[in-house]
Amino acid sequence: MQYFVVMIDYGRRGREAIVDPEITRREVISRVASGEYRNISFIHEIADCSVEDITADILSEAAPPDIGATGADLQASDFDHIRDLRKHERA
Repeated sequence: MQYFVVMIDYGRRGREAIVDPEITRREVISRVASGEYRNISFIHEIADCSVEDITADILSEAAPPDIGATGADLQASDFDHIRDLRKHERA
């Protein structure tokens, strides 16, 4: 049997361990990404008789991808450059 333990820290109000054998790894990742799980102390994966701390793995998988400049940004940059060139031609 495999399940996940998500420990949430509420500060002075205490901590809560969310344990649901029905939740898959994918579901834990989606809940972290959506913000349903916040202030996570740790995430443990329990499989058979072993416990593994997978907090860093889950948090990195749930983080949004780092996307560089989008097409719209590049197009706006090109328009600014063309406008600057025209401005300098008139002088």
